[in-house]
Amino acid sequence: MTAEATGVRLECDGPVATVTLCRPDVLNAQTPAMWRAMSEFSRELPGDVRVVVVRGEGRAFSAGLDLAVAGASGPGSFAELTTLSEQECADRIAEYQGGFTWLHRPDVISVAAVQGHAIGAGFQLALACDLRVLADDAKFAMAEATLGLVPDLAGTKRLVELVGYARALEICTTGRRMDAAEADRIGLATLVVPAVELDDAVRDLTAGLLAPSRDAVVEIKALLTGAAGRTHAEQQRAEREAQTRRLRDLAGRGE
Repeated sequence: MTAEATGVRLECDGPVATVTLCRPDVLNAQTPAMWRAMSEFSRELPGDVRVVVVRGEGRAFSAGLDLAVAGASGPGSFAELTTLSEQECADRIAEYQGGFTWLHRPDVISVAAVQGHAIGAGFQLALACDLRVLADDAKFAMAEATLGLVPDLAGTKRLVELVGYARALEICTTGRRMDAAEADRIGLATLVVPAVELDDAVRDLTAGLLAPSRDAVVEIKALLTGAAGRTHAEQQRAEREAQTRRLRDLAGRGE
């Protein structure tokens, strides 16, 4: 389907892929069609892509769920979901989550370029990325609780990992908004820049990510993403094994 139909597009330029939410007239509010399209992007990604940049057209990253779609009676609406069995409903949500979780892929580094509002599903899309570059006008909120819902697009664990349980609980249950300065202070931001410098900052970061060996970057990402679930001894063993693979590859002895 076209970007006009789905509201999101994928563009690839060598090792860099850009996912753009392109519904600026509604602040890039998200729909199930967008989530399905984003899930397909993972299968369409060329093998040489190393960095995926996620951004929104216009003055907002994403204002969250498109309530006009969710509140209707057609496909993807709350009304439709309530007619499904518990398992069918859970399976449908798992399908939607796939539009976010592919950004965790071990062979790429994903970067969210966030300006303006990143609310609800928009916040969770930014959390799905490995790194977040914020314009100084960025505003986050996990607004699901204000609708009687829970965040269900794979954002809760990522949020706890970044800011800790107590802070994540407060953010999710109050639904309050936080600005870029607070996001930076509590560990959500990789970098905060003036809004006019956002594109340049993302380009500079992307260039830095592409500079080292791809194989080394993949090994480093695997070491860091798995670190929380390992003991010190297990992490040290993982480091030794990763370094041994790198040394053998560099010496031309890899299998």
